[in-house]
Parts: sequence; C-alpha cells; structure tokens
Amino acid sequence: MHLLHLDSSAHPTESVSRRLTALFAGAWRAGHGDATTTYRDLVATPVAPITEAYCTLGRRVESRAATTGPVEDLIRTPDEQREWDLTRALADELVAADVLLLGAPMYNYATPAALKAWIDRISFPGAFTDVDGASLLAGLRVVVVTSCGGAYGPGTDATDRDFLTPYLRAYFTRHGVAPDDIEIVTADRTLAALVPGREHQRPAAARSLAAARARLLALAARL
Repeated sequence: MHLLHLDSSAHPTESVSRRLTALFAGAWRAGHGDATTTYRDLVATPVAPITEAYCTLGRRVESRAATTGPVEDLIRTPDEQREWDLTRALADELVAADVLLLGAPMYNYATPAALKAWIDRISFPGAFTDVDGASLLAGLRVVVVTSCGGAYGPGTDATDRDFLTPYLRAYFTRHGVAPDDIEIVTADRTLAALVPGREHQRPAAARSLAAARARLLALAARL
C-alpha cells in the first residue's frame, strides 16, 4: 500500500487542514506497517505553473490521438521536454498511489492556488489512461480534508458558495475515481476562535473539528 499525502494550506503552523491530514497519515501508517508514503508540501515546494510549451505539447497530443503512443515522440523543443518531465513525474506519483490524502482548505470559496497548480500540471492529455483508454486511477481512494472559516455545508445559507468540494469531486470522478471512493471530511467555522463577534460559533466549531478527527481516524482504520 502506498499513500500520497499533499498539503496546500499557506500557513505552516496554524493550519487546521495540516493538523488533520497529519492525524490521518499517522493513523494510516500505524495500521499499515509495510506501507510507504510520499509527502508533498505544495506551498513549501510549489508546482511550476503550466506554460505555453505545456499547452502546445498538449494540443499536439490531443490532435494526433497520441495517448496511444509515447508523448516523448512528439516533443519538439527543450521547453516542451522540461514541461513533460515536470508533468510526468507528478502524474506517475499519483498513479502509483493506493490512497491520496489531500489537504485542501477553502480559500475565497474555492481551491488554494498551490493545489490548483498541481491539478493543472498533472491534467495532461492521456496522463491517466492506458493504451486501451481505461483509467489508471480506477481503484484510487481519495481522502480530501477541507477546512473553512465559515460554514457552507447542508443546512446553512451559504451552500451555493462552496466551489471547493464540488470541484474536487467532479475532477476526480472525471478521471476515473469511483464516486464512492472519494471521502470529503470538513472542519468548519475555524475562524470562530479568532474573529470578534463569532464567539457564539465556537461550540459548533469544536463539534465540527471533533467530528472531523473521529471520521479521519475511522477512515484510516478502514482504507
């Protein structure tokens, strides 16, 4: 078993999502004595944004249906080679994982830029399909840990502002991950302890954090 653990919170020490992913990763490793882990801090070591060369190579691949053959045969410039080398390494890392643990705090109702750069980079045409067109991510288990300063879940008046969790669900299912293999665990109202006027939210915030911790420990034991 292999775990790919990614964090994308911009705060290295006060991040709720980082603390929760660390909890899951520790419990998961404890239950899988022979397992291996790859860790990436997408903020400390950012993924390079895609460039014109990435797009040019990608369009060439799509136009020639080159997903059935090696992309290397279509590379024409050093810049395209560099883009492909960066992309292939990260895509292969994901394909090799049995479990993806993704720390994804909500920033401005959506995904952090550090995480979006990783998603854009790995989403090269054909990166997750075999020669027969089958998904290489079938069977991957995805655990997304989100945190948000407010509350955007069912029963709140802000559900239409959550563009983070629907996006991540859509992205991974589009690339072949079964819907039932995607677990999203959220700790909300994280600003209640900090922002004046939100003191009344602190009990709900504490319950949300406790529930997230309990669910992550249960998932670590099950996956």
